[in-house]
Amino acid sequence: QVQLVESGGGLVQAGGSLRLSCAASGRTFSMSTMGWFRQAPGKERGLVASIDWSGGRIYYVDSVKGRFTISRDNAKNTVYLQMNSLKPDDTAVYFCAATGSGTGYRYWGQGTEVTVSS
Repeated sequence: QVQLVESGGGLVQAGGSLRLSCAASGRTFSMSTMGWFRQAPGKERGLVASIDWSGGRIYYVDSVKGRFTISRDNAKNTVYLQMNSLKPDDTAVYFCAATGSGTGYRYWGQGTEVTVSS
């Protein structure tokens, strides 16, 4: 079982930065692939970035490459999403998710809202 709590969202002007954090509890965090998803109003939830248990395999959706950085600290049971050069199109609720010991994202946080003003 993994419980996830996101923080760090807020309102920022275009071009600004935010750092999202996802604090996890549970014994399987260190084995989990972690992902950040986002859902904008009227749109489906989609994967933004993911990182495997070792940090050696990282994925970014094309629209955030070069601007966002995902990282994790297994000692702190926390995964981060550093978001730079934010655009209004990045406005969404951002969710943290974990695979646990299996495949597929089984555990989800409650989400944190990011609003980028133009």
